Amino acid sequence: MKKRLLLAVAAGLMMSTAASAQTLRIGLNEDPDVLDPHRARTFVGRIVFTSLCNKLVDITPELKFTPELATEWSWGDDGKSLTFKLRPGVTFHDGEKMDAAAVKANLDRARTLPDSLRKSELTSVASVDVVDDLTVKVNLSQPDATLLSQLSDRAGMILSPKAMASADFGQKPVCSGPYKFVERVQNDRIVLERFKEHWDAKNFNFDRIVFQPIPDTTVRLANLKSGNLDMLERLAPSDVPAAKSDANLVFAPVTGIGYQGITINTNNGDKAKTPLGQDKRVRQALELSIDRDVINEVVGAGIYPPAGQPFPAASPYNNPKFAAGKRDVAKAKQLLKEAGAEKVKFEITFGTSTTTQQIAEIIQAMAAEAGFEITLRPTEFAAMQKEAQAGNFQANIIGWSGRVDPDGNIHAFATCKGALNDGRYCNAEVDKLLNEARSINDEAKRKQLYDAAQEILKQDLPIIYTYYQPWPFVLSKKMQGFKPYPDGMIRLKGVKFAS
Repeated sequence: MKKRLLLAVAAGLMMSTAASAQTLRIGLNEDPDVLDPHRARTFVGRIVFTSLCNKLVDITPELKFTPELATEWSWGDDGKSLTFKLRPGVTFHDGEKMDAAAVKANLDRARTLPDSLRKSELTSVASVDVVDDLTVKVNLSQPDATLLSQLSDRAGMILSPKAMASADFGQKPVCSGPYKFVERVQNDRIVLERFKEHWDAKNFNFDRIVFQPIPDTTVRLANLKSGNLDMLERLAPSDVPAAKSDANLVFAPVTGIGYQGITINTNNGDKAKTPLGQDKRVRQALELSIDRDVINEVVGAGIYPPAGQPFPAASPYNNPKFAAGKRDVAKAKQLLKEAGAEKVKFEITFGTSTTTQQIAEIIQAMAAEAGFEITLRPTEFAAMQKEAQAGNFQANIIGWSGRVDPDGNIHAFATCKGALNDGRYCNAEVDKLLNEARSINDEAKRKQLYDAAQEILKQDLPIIYTYYQPWPFVLSKKMQGFKPYPDGMIRLKGVKFAS
């Protein structure tokens, strides 16, 4: 009798624990790459990092900077230093203390790690000084108007110095965010659990976060409808009516600050040695063959505004002069004739998602009318990015999630040594203009420099912009307190399930 009573009590405790443990399941559009903020480049990776790794500063929904690991900051009079006061009492997931020495170790690693993708974001940083335990001073080689924006993203994520010395850090990341790493099964799930010692733990309500990559957008929505997911990011436009009509779901879109486009390999190995890669007239013809309004209407369900430049309409750096042009097949054919390449064959690589597949097929069909013969190569997204860095592509359909500062939408993609310049496009005048724009805080003067750079880029077309990326989230109606941000990140502070 006593044994049966004990078993019953144990079973009741187990059921109670299971009921109280709250797991949030989030459907991702693709699987992230390496889970090391200094080496990573995928958008979905940034979504995971938002829960895993705190940054020095964050942004508000209005794109203003707000404290996170740094409680305050100040610029030097000459604009060549930035001093941060750090939050006291912060620990990493491995129990190590977060202090000025840890911040210095992170910024130094981001600047010097051979395969760091944050180098171009921190090129202005000359050195980092530990002033005292909770004060760090970043010394600059020149004024840098973009630095605070960079430190509100992966370059400002602070990792455990003890853990990041490990060779497998990207497989077992250790940060100081509200959730800590548990496990990863490639292309299946990434699991985080609540870090109870987090400095703001009381405002994070879920015990576990499970990120599940499901590239097929319809399957992802079906999983949400069935209750196997609690929310998803990047709903396919074709599924918007179904999401809106479901009483158990909440459609929560937000206008983004990024774009989608076609990156051309102009200078990265043998794959660049094609008419498309070597002759800007061929690239101009390709752009003229594309009807962005059709992409918006057929694939985007009206939520994919046509793009002709890296700065969306809401940006003060957007110039209507560089707006997306209209399709002109006759002019496209004429340009190909002038280039001596009336029939141009090339391959487009793209990530294996439903939406991107549809866009690739539309571009293939439209370009064929102008004289292009395009083959399509769908590739797992992280693998595609790795191949792009190695120059194993002729043209990639790939997007950028966008940054608060305009530099973040153009410099790394268009300068000769830009970390995200997969096609290795290089123009000394563009470098000069974009580097100068980085050093000026005056908005009007910066805009003049960006306009001058775009005059060149609009002719050379290393990237053909197609549309501005919205961030359509969908979540179960039981979720409360979620607010979408224009950067597309999922911030879980204050979010909970309805009781």
